Formats: sequence, C-alpha cells, structure tokens
Amino acid sequence: MDILQEIWSGLKHNKLRTVLTGLSVSWGIFILIILLGAGNGLKNGVTSNFSERATNTVQLWPNRTSKPYKGYQSGRNLSFTEKELNQVDEQVVEMTDQSPVIEKYLTITNKSEYGNYPVRGVVPYYKKIFNLKFEENGGRFINEQDMGSNRKVIVIDKKIEEVLFKNESALGKFVKVDQVMFQVVGINSKKENWGEGNAYIPYSTAQMVFNPDKKFRSIAMTIEGLETEEENDALNKKLTNTLSQTMTFDPDDTQALWIRNSQRDYVETMKIFNGITLFVSIIGIFTLIAGIVGVSNIMLVTVKERTREIGIRKAIGAPPGHILFSIIIESIMITAFFGYLGMMVGIGVTELVNVILEQSAAANPSETGMQVFMNPTVNLTYVYISTLILIVSGIIAGYMPARKAVKIKPIEAMRDEN
Repeated sequence: MDILQEIWSGLKHNKLRTVLTGLSVSWGIFILIILLGAGNGLKNGVTSNFSERATNTVQLWPNRTSKPYKGYQSGRNLSFTEKELNQVDEQVVEMTDQSPVIEKYLTITNKSEYGNYPVRGVVPYYKKIFNLKFEENGGRFINEQDMGSNRKVIVIDKKIEEVLFKNESALGKFVKVDQVMFQVVGINSKKENWGEGNAYIPYSTAQMVFNPDKKFRSIAMTIEGLETEEENDALNKKLTNTLSQTMTFDPDDTQALWIRNSQRDYVETMKIFNGITLFVSIIGIFTLIAGIVGVSNIMLVTVKERTREIGIRKAIGAPPGHILFSIIIESIMITAFFGYLGMMVGIGVTELVNVILEQSAAANPSETGMQVFMNPTVNLTYVYISTLILIVSGIIAGYMPARKAVKIKPIEAMRDEN
C-alpha cells in the first residue's frame, strides 16, 4: 500500500506527464480497434452476399451462339435437356448435388389476391444448393415422393405468402398456378435481396404440366475439392467442353454458355480481404509502434527526472529493488488503465455503429441491393495482445534507465541537475 500511495502521489504531481503517457496508449488501442472493426465490417458485409446460396455453387445457363460450328450458323438459341443433365452427372466428378431449374413466370392466385411470380420446377437438392430456410411451423420443401408421384404441391417464399395470404398462414391451403391447383406444403423464410419472391414445384410436375418440350434454362450444382481460382477456372472450362459435345457449339464460344461459379467468386473475394486484413494489420502495427515509442520516451524522461530522487532514497536506505519495483508498477498502472480505456471507447464506437446499422436494416426490411458493411465486430484477442505489448514495452522502457539510475552512487545521483 505504501508503494501504491507513493505512485499515486507521483502521478498526481505529474499530471501532464501521466496524461501524455496514457493518451499514447489509449490512442494506439483505440485506432487498432477502429481499423479492425472497419475491416471486419467490410468483410462481413460483402461475404453476407454469398448467403443466397452455398459458396460452392455453380449455375449454368445456355445462351445464344456467337460462332458458327459444324455447319450450324451463329445466333442459335440453346437449351438444356435431360441429355445435358446426364452428361454433367457422368463427366463432372467434383459435383456433389445437382438440380435442373425450369423457370416460368406464372400467375399465382389465392381467392381475390394474385400476382405474377417465377415458378421454378426443381428437385429436392435445390434446397441445399440455395440454402432455403424453413421455420418451425414453415412446412417442408419438395421431396422424392412429390417427384415420383408428380404431385401438385408448391413451396412459396415468405414474400408471396405476405401478399397473397395477408395475415393468415398459407401452409396447407390451395393456390391456383396458371389454371392448375397446387397445395402449399412449405414457406421459405429466407430473405432474398431482390424480387418479389419465388415459388417451387416438383421438377417432374413442371415437366408434365408446364414444359411439354422438356427443355429448360438452368442447371445448378454444388462442387467439392476446388480451393483455388485456377481449379475453378479449370472446372468452368471442363463444363464448357463437356456440354459443347451434346449441345453442338464451339468450346471456344464464350457466349454460348454462361457459368456462375460462386466458389471462384468466393475464393477471389477472400483473397481480396486477406490483402485488406494484411493492410489493416500493418497499419495497426505501426500504430502500436507509435504508442510504444510514446510510452518509452515518456518513461525515459520520467526516470531521468527522478534520478536525484532515486539518489536521495538510496541515501536514506531504500533498497534498489524497491525503487525498481515502484517504477515498474507505475508503468504497468498507466499502460493498463489507459489501454483498457482506449479499448472500451473503441469497442463502444464499433458497437454504436453496429446498432445504427441494425436499426437501419430493421427500418427498411424491403430495401434491396448488395450489403457492403455490417457487424463491425472485433476479435478482442488481438486487442489484449496489443495492450500486453504496450505494458511490456512500458516496463522495459522504465526498467532499463531505472536500473542504470539505481546503480549510480547516491552522492552522484543527488548532484544530477536533470
């Protein structure tokens, strides 16, 4: 307690020095938290846009040829058939799940309410590929029994339920799709960033009722084992070469087949954010270095100013270890307190920004578009380590000159004029 009272008295006597030392610590920790929070917020915002589907999703669309090939003129409209499904299934070993997608814009009617929506004929794997969500009382997705029996069942997005059924549940009720009645068996509660919602029916039913020519416009699948851009580019090339055989188009025709490879996009995005993380880390390190320099310089000045005091204390019998210990404890108290203060202010700012973003999102639930910034969380492990580094630096900065000062003979120390 005597040491603590002595340190407290010294700190009050040198308020400016104490505040300057503390500010260098607080500012370093505060800037570090703000930088980490900004980097994480940007990363969380952009990566949240991948939540629409699994990150390892690949989706294909046939288009119009731009090159003549094997006697065929350019400008042909291409379509998928069962042949392409089988070809992909046989040739693409990286594929895990696959779903054809028949999409028709049809009128869905419930009593006096109606709307024109995309109705997609899909297989059960579609739910996993696109991460559809069903609440506890939200029913189910299409299953194999629906497929095998060509059942007239339908799953609708929450947006459609809100429009067609107002304040009642659509589950178990019947809706008219074009001129055919379908029973609602599930409500997809996953929020889409755009559009008025989609409806899903069994692929087999869609083929039978709405697609007599058996052609469709999309194939979706998930893949595994591809971790680099090069591997995903190779897969895209493989898909093009494989489908060019059955659809008869030039494999070098970049317009004939559109490929959306979410895994490649994800890998590329993560590479960008790894660069951002490295940049933020470098800035944070330099900020800490500035704090360390500030603490070190002020502790050097502190010990220099107290050289005469140290000589007097030694002359009256104070052990050198006692003097060293008091200086080190003073350094720890300053850096720990002001480091904690900077950490709390920084966390408070990031939390305030997070609350504002959440309230903005809640106030505009129907707002569409890509997310850019959200949830600027901070990994406090880095903050604790940084504070510890500053404390250790302060200890070293105080210990080295203090150790030198306590070795000086009392008479020489008392002659020191600072």
